Amino acid sequence: MRIGVFVCHCGRNIAGIVDVKTVVDEIAKLKDVVFCTDYIYLCSEPGQKTIQEKIKELNLTHIIVAACSPSLHGITFSRAVEAAGVNPYLFEMANIREQCSWVHSHNPELATKKAISLIKASLSKLRYSQPLTPIKVPLTQKVLVIGGGIAGIRVALDIAQAGFEVYLVEKSPSLGGRMAQLSETFPTLDCSSCILTPLMVEVARHKKIHLFTYAEVKKVEGIIGNFKVTIEKKPRYVIPEKCTGCGDCVDVCPVVVPNEFDQGLGARKAIYVPFPQAVPLVYTIDFENCLNTEKLIICEQCFKICGPKAIDFLMRPEEIQIEVGAIVVATGYELLPLEALKEYGAGEYEDVITSLDFERLISASGPTGGILRRPSDGRIPKSVVFIQCAGSRSPEQGRPYCSKICCMYTAKHALIYKHLVPDGEVYVFYIDIRAAGKRYEEFVQRVMGDGVLYLRGKVSKVFRHNEKMVVLGVDTLSGKTVEVETDLVVLAPAIIPSKGAQELAKMLKIPVDEFGFFSEIHPKLRPVETTSPGIYLAGAAQSPKDISETVAQASAAASKVLSLLSQKEATLEPIVAYVDKEICKGCGLCRRVCPFKAITIVKEDKKRYAKVEPAICQGCGCCMAICEENAINVAGFTYQQLSAQVRALLEDKYEVSKKTAEFRKI
Repeated sequence: MRIGVFVCHCGRNIAGIVDVKTVVDEIAKLKDVVFCTDYIYLCSEPGQKTIQEKIKELNLTHIIVAACSPSLHGITFSRAVEAAGVNPYLFEMANIREQCSWVHSHNPELATKKAISLIKASLSKLRYSQPLTPIKVPLTQKVLVIGGGIAGIRVALDIAQAGFEVYLVEKSPSLGGRMAQLSETFPTLDCSSCILTPLMVEVARHKKIHLFTYAEVKKVEGIIGNFKVTIEKKPRYVIPEKCTGCGDCVDVCPVVVPNEFDQGLGARKAIYVPFPQAVPLVYTIDFENCLNTEKLIICEQCFKICGPKAIDFLMRPEEIQIEVGAIVVATGYELLPLEALKEYGAGEYEDVITSLDFERLISASGPTGGILRRPSDGRIPKSVVFIQCAGSRSPEQGRPYCSKICCMYTAKHALIYKHLVPDGEVYVFYIDIRAAGKRYEEFVQRVMGDGVLYLRGKVSKVFRHNEKMVVLGVDTLSGKTVEVETDLVVLAPAIIPSKGAQELAKMLKIPVDEFGFFSEIHPKLRPVETTSPGIYLAGAAQSPKDISETVAQASAAASKVLSLLSQKEATLEPIVAYVDKEICKGCGLCRRVCPFKAITIVKEDKKRYAKVEPAICQGCGCCMAICEENAINVAGFTYQQLSAQVRALLEDKYEVSKKTAEFRKI
């Protein structure tokens, strides 16, 4: 065993705190270390070349790089040592930046000692490392996209245009998502429908895209390259192939209910299409509100009037099984419900509405035909107060994050209102303005110069006085209390994860952050990949995003999928569990805790033992942790390796009994 150790300065990130020369001198004295050196930037091309040259010159068999987090440059260095002829699993990385210099910047001496300990621990683990070979699995050349908003649409089109088959699943009756509800888009004030509708039509007509609207993903099994997916198509009670979208059925339907597409501000019939440009333009019967039931047909008005005979009250849910090689999650977002914003009178007063409500009221296809009318009495409001950060940037409510798009769409709403009601008064209460996109700042400045009064401060209370809404707040620039009487209050609620995101995350076995948004592997270097290989993220499913950023990330996710599908086989990490059949008693504890269903209990020659399917195992270690017999190990993280690593870390504080492998405090 000939070990080479390379210590990085990382500019001053490490060397500014850690005494790198002392570290090199101490590590060079250790057993099996035949070479130890330092370099200012090991991740640079000259740095990687230095490692490769020393491997060949000194015939190094095992490599340690002491630098930053392995999540940042672990792949960089493993590829470098592999190119020089060393198995990448005979490489270890000691984190002496995030875990050392950054957290002990106040104590350089301690940081230096800790850096030495961390490298010793990596060295001890490395001594028991074995060369591993990546696992190859066949790759199905098809893709599942979950979510039919602008993110899902862009992903599906990018992949389909490259020649691969796509299954696009949307839970509502039409494509479009939140973008379909918008009137105009910032900062150009382009018509949302004019941008979105051609893309929706293109998706529906594309020969490589299989579109499933009014459908949901119910089950996902398998691994990258070979996912088995169950899709449930909910019954529309209208046969899509026969429906012509004529609308005769709507005229005769006697049931009127609030229209969720119009945020409940308008009405629709029990048989409906969500909006005029819906794709597919196929009617759906809302059976929860229809007079008919599964057992009793009371009303047949739509059935009788339908010329193509497209109505079928006997439709049932249909399950469809598909196999795909990759999955893209593009499930979008929701707005924080009004009920959660009671401090602003939300849910109590009709004239306190959300930004999306306002969007529908100013839309030409909205409930008022684009004429802004306040909900309580239908009058055109002569003044409007916009309140930003309603539920966002609120640590006390568990949402400290910025919802990102509110500053811009509020500016858009203020400008459109001034166009609709030129003599109207507009007030915007804000904490600060975040306008970081291209031409965003210019747009906000344009709005401010168009007679819109921006008040920097928080609103403390909203209440009704006679026919007016009264907004109480504080102008933090002047320190004065502000009281504004207005006709309409518009809140910019926090953006939250879509309904069902948590359940979908469990199904796909991918993590979510503390707020419920899907988590990526690395926010900078791998922003569209998840910890489950073959599953990618696009759009606001990951975090709040505007349309342009959503589209950019969607195309990024598509490019990752295409990179995967360009191969005939998928390559999997060999860091998987394996079982010592001689020790294993076949108790089944490991099988019960395995989140990936990778373990089965088999019987051979009258002996029961656990068997791991390497292609399914993700090396999480749950089985290893629960095994009472220590019969199961994870390659690259065996009991032997981890015990050696821990002993090395504690050698200065504990005396280790080699016979019992127990620690005794000195």
